[in-house]
Amino acid sequence: MSTVQEIKSAIEQLPLEERAALVAELCGWSDDEWDRRMKTDAKAGKFVALNEDAANSYRSGQTKPLDDILDKS
Repeated sequence: MSTVQEIKSAIEQLPLEERAALVAELCGWSDDEWDRRMKTDAKAGKFVALNEDAANSYRSGQTKPLDDILDKS
């Protein structure tokens, strides 16, 4: 790649996890214990039921848009 635009375009094509890892590396961020635990729990499927409940609530109209509940002051 020879230009910044080409690099940006390539980054945009990365999966979300890879983009996050790249940002963390470029910014010198490293996972703390909480981050490592969340990733371990996610890989173990501990959030599947929560995700399904959230998706079902969304599909059944039981949720509100985030902009409707955030304090805009």
